[in-house]
Amino acid sequence: MSEGVKEENQLYDEINITPMLDLAYVLLVIFIIMTTASVQGVKVDMPKTINIVSLAKPQTRAITITSDGSVYLDAYPVDMATLEQRLSEYKSGNPELPVVLKGDAAAHYEKISEVLDICKKLDITEVGLVTKKLAG
Repeated sequence: MSEGVKEENQLYDEINITPMLDLAYVLLVIFIIMTTASVQGVKVDMPKTINIVSLAKPQTRAITITSDGSVYLDAYPVDMATLEQRLSEYKSGNPELPVVLKGDAAAHYEKISEVLDICKKLDITEVGLVTKKLAG
């Protein structure tokens, strides 16, 4: 009987890592879902027009102006100096840099004018204004 007790109390030389791997895979899936869900851009209420032409190009940069006057470049908050610097960098890489300006309908016109002045200063000629199409 003492032999049976000795065999039950022996040290294990193997570790079962299956539960730990299951946990790691679940956490990996959760992190992937959370990071893709959080990168959706900035929500603004766009002005509406009747005709819409798509200006989407592979290297198009989006400048968003919210109703409170915040400015975003490709969904990242920037101030006017940083906006000018980054647009200048993008312009040096692509001389025909297309830019789309997505402003909230309640945005201050002064901010939109400042962004357009920066584009003019950097000689960015392909500037599009994003609007929503009216129903009907």
